[in-house]
Parts: sequence; structure tokens; C-alpha cells
Amino acid sequence: MEWFVELISGSGIAHSILILAVVIAIGLLLGKLKIFGISLGTTWILFFGIFLGHLGLHIEPELLHFLKEFGLILFIFSIGMQVGPSFFSSFKQGGITLNLLASGVVFLGVATTIVIHLITGLPIATMVGILSGAVTNTPGLGAAQQTFTDATGSTDPTIATAYAVAYPLGVVGIILSLVLFRYIFRINLTQENKRLDQLNDSKQTEAQMFTLNVLNPAIMGKNIRQIKKLIDREFVISRVLHARNGELVVPQTETKLEDGDRLLVVSNLKNIEAIEALIGKRIDMNREEWAKLDSQLVSRRISITRSAVNGRSIGNLRLRNLFGVNITRVNRAGVDLIADTRLELQLGDRVTVVGSEEAIANVEKFLGNSMKRLREPNLISIFIGIALGVLVGSIPFMIPGIPQPVKLGLAGGPLIIAILISKFGPRYKLVTYTTMSANLMLREIGISLFLACVGLGAGGNFVETVVNGGYIWIGYGVIITMLPLLIIGFIGRKVSKLNYFTLMGLLAGSMTDPPALAYANASAGNDVPAVSYATVYPLTMFLRVITAQLLILIFL
Repeated sequence: MEWFVELISGSGIAHSILILAVVIAIGLLLGKLKIFGISLGTTWILFFGIFLGHLGLHIEPELLHFLKEFGLILFIFSIGMQVGPSFFSSFKQGGITLNLLASGVVFLGVATTIVIHLITGLPIATMVGILSGAVTNTPGLGAAQQTFTDATGSTDPTIATAYAVAYPLGVVGIILSLVLFRYIFRINLTQENKRLDQLNDSKQTEAQMFTLNVLNPAIMGKNIRQIKKLIDREFVISRVLHARNGELVVPQTETKLEDGDRLLVVSNLKNIEAIEALIGKRIDMNREEWAKLDSQLVSRRISITRSAVNGRSIGNLRLRNLFGVNITRVNRAGVDLIADTRLELQLGDRVTVVGSEEAIANVEKFLGNSMKRLREPNLISIFIGIALGVLVGSIPFMIPGIPQPVKLGLAGGPLIIAILISKFGPRYKLVTYTTMSANLMLREIGISLFLACVGLGAGGNFVETVVNGGYIWIGYGVIITMLPLLIIGFIGRKVSKLNYFTLMGLLAGSMTDPPALAYANASAGNDVPAVSYATVYPLTMFLRVITAQLLILIFL
């Protein structure tokens, strides 16, 4: 048994990997436990790592540092790839208000942290650890640790200790804030649902199908290209039923419209009125009636899996002219988009194509439609992105008022590059599509490695730190958690007149807190909290990482 004792208590690569694997495995098992319906999830890896570190189990310092930073990069990069496609679009429509309010939560939390730092004299590194735990933001913890190391050449275990101390009540405090709002504002969930039905405009931008009868003399005899120039709106004419001969066709850009022609149009609700005013009267003719007329035409969904199509616009592909088919809708991440000629297709998109069987078969070959290709990992874009992220994160730049150069670091650099690559990569023929399961696997491996290493590194003096005054950090964490939420929640409800379900998702998203989102979804019984959570999550995550770094650099 000497070999076993040596393996457990000794050193070396085998010892380090074994300890790391045990921490992660048991931490994940503990993460399945729920207390009052609340689970701390992967954070248990941190707590169990602290426990083993307190018992004296350690791994090689060089290996610990490498795995911690590499895990952080994988985690941050995966988040950036996930939120990137929706990062810029989240600012459209009502998203501006929601993102402003979420930013308010972030900056109020930062301001509260600074005030407590100035009053108590606690080191800023410790305060940033409390802040990251209070707002349940692990990437912020990683960014703070990495920035502190870059700035000083040493590590500060109190960052991780403060995070671990503040985290549990951070989760509870967020949910408690949501409960408090329900009673403070005397929220009636039934009435909120009715109010939501009246105000809900989520379907305003979704693709809708409707039928128009051509009545406007000004467009008779004009082709579809000319008509689209007359009205600057996103819409697609899927089929044309000619009145003069009863012929049903898939329209080309040169197809002319005549009096009495019936058009099957795809657009969103907000554009219907303008399109109707130009073309003619909307009539009651549903898709089933059109389907009966489609004796020669079929409609089929085809997946974009051919890399040559990635990043090309629908107009650039010229599918109407080459194959005689029409793309009417594009489904991206579960949302139907208008197949506007300017829309750039991405790998993984599912397009609805209308045409003859033969034509669609040819288009299918052109677009790919191979699920096998989608399941293949695109590692090139991942590692190119990581390399660029590390390069960008290492670039020093000066900020007025800060004596030393600032770097985005191994957290900020990969995050920004991942967002940019996932959004704009297809334009430059870079395949950025990753299946949800692959992204989730990469993210979970990264966060597990990071938390395990942080816990093992901080465990040695955790108890001593808490006993010698660290317990006060819990109170500071509660203030940082709840004060910004209460202020912004009040503004959101009273000034911005937000629905309670939207408000819950906004507050949970501003804290990037999945347990709070789970509570909000369960309370609402609909997906409204998830929508507002997803709207503010990208910007909030970005701000949490950057502000954690700036606090270290400015007040160190």
C-alpha cells in the first residue's frame, strides 16, 4: 500500500491529476444537492477544493497555475462564442432599456464596493473577491486574480477566499430580492400575465406568413425587384398565384405582378401594414389553402452545412436564378428570421426553401444539408480565437489616471475575441459553428478546472482568514448583492414600467446567476424571464469581467 500512500500524499503529475479529478468529481456530485430548491452547482467544486486544501492536499504549483489559467480561457472563450451572435442584436428595440438597467446594477455594485473599500480599508483585491462572490460571477474572479498577478507578480489567496465566503449568500440574496419585489409591489401573477399579453411584442420581429391581393395600380406591371426598391422593408414573396391564368409560381426578381394576383408574403408584424399599403388588401388565405395549390411545388427545410456558403448573403447566392427556388425563412438558434437578400447565412442555419422537387434536390447538394458535418468539431476557429485572445489580452495600453499600462488579460482578451469571431467570423469564411453540447462541454471543463485549482490554492489559510475577521465579509457581500438590485428593481418597475416577469429575468441576468433564473422561470410559468435574462447576459458578463480588472488596476 506504500504506492497508494505516496500517490495521495506525495507529489508529481499522477498525484496532481488524481487530486484534481477527485475535487471535480465530488464537487459536481455535491452540486446536485438542493437546499430549499436552490443549488450552488459547480461552485461546490470550489468549496470541496478549499476543504482538501485545508487538509493539506496540494498539487504542483506550476501545474496548478497552468490549469487554472487554461481552464479560465476555455470557460471565458466558450461564453463569448455562445453570447456573441446575440451580443449586438440585444441592443435593438426594448433591449436598450434592459441593458441600461442591467449596466446600472453592475456599476452600482462597483460603486458600493469602492465605498466599502474606502470606509473599511480592506485591500481592493479582497473587495473584488467579495464583489465577484456577491454577484455570483466566476469570470470576474478569474479576471481579478489574473490581473493582480500581472500587476504585482504575486498571488493573493484572499481574492478566492472572499469569493467563497460571499458566494452562498450572494445566490440567496438575489432570489430574496426577487421575492421582496413581489411583496413590496404587491404583484399578482395572474394580472401580470394579462398585462404581459397586452404589452408583449416579442412576435413583432418573428417571421409571419400572410396573403395579399394585388390592387395598387402603381405597381401593376412592375417586377419584384422594382417593387422591393419602392418600400424599404424586409419581406419575401414566397409564391405568386397569377390571376390571368391561375398559374402558381416561385417568383424570380423579374416576375411581374398584375391586377388580382395573390401573393404569399413572409415578413414580420411591424412591417405588414406598410407592405399592405403598397401592394394591396390582405385576404384570409392560410397556408393549407396554398398547400392545396402547390401540386408541383414543395417546401423543405435545409441545413447550411457547406463551408463555401458560410458568410454569404442570400442575394449573393442567386438561388432563384440558378435553381428556380425561393428561400422564405431562415431559422437560427430556434428563431425564424426574414430571408432578406442582405441576410448573411451561417453554418447551422436551417432555411425554408420553396420550389420543385428536382430544384430542391439540387439546392440541397449546393447548401450541404449534412448533419454529420455539423457534428464535426471546428477546432481551427476555437484555437485561432484563443491565440488571438491571448495576443489581444497581452497588449498594454494606457488609461489616463492609471500609472501603469492596462491589459485585458487572459479573461478579457479571449472574451472580446470570442464575441467578435462568433459574430463576424462567417463574413471572412471562418467556420464558428459549434453544437450546443460541444460548447457546453468545453465551458464546463474550463470552469471545473478553474474552480478546482482556485479552491486547492486558497484552502491552506481559508479557515484562519475567516476566523480572523473574514466572517465580516459576508455582511459586505450581502450589501453589494442586494443594494443595487433593490435600487434598479425599483427604477425598472416604477420608472420603466417593466413587467414583473421581465424584471426578474433582468435582475437575474445582471448577476449572471442561473439559480435565480431557474427560480424566476418556475415562478413565472413562462419563458419571459429567460428572454430578458438572455438579452442582458452578454453585456453584463462583459462588464463584470472588465470592471473587476479595472478595480484592481485603479485602486491597487
